[in-house]
Amino acid sequence: MVCTTIRKGVECLFMTAKGCSYTDGICYEIAEKCDGCNRSVEFPSGWFCTASPEPSVKWKSGNCNLASHIASAASAKTAKINPLKASKRASKKK
Repeated sequence: MVCTTIRKGVECLFMTAKGCSYTDGICYEIAEKCDGCNRSVEFPSGWFCTASPEPSVKWKSGNCNLASHIASAASAKTAKINPLKASKRASKKK
């Protein structure tokens, strides 16, 4: 349904016929860490996240999984090599 409380005119999963069903009946403004994210949108009542009704909860245990402004570093895993097998492979190549 379309939000009629804070983010007026935007589709919201928590909106029901009785009003907003989220905690306290409102969405919360973005956290400081959300600055620069593509999902943050400005409304007349402030800046809000389009993906989460309470963005500060997403940052509690590290980085937000929806943050578009944070690039996750892909760690290159090095496989554990058995030295005996490696020496046998090297001797076959010669």
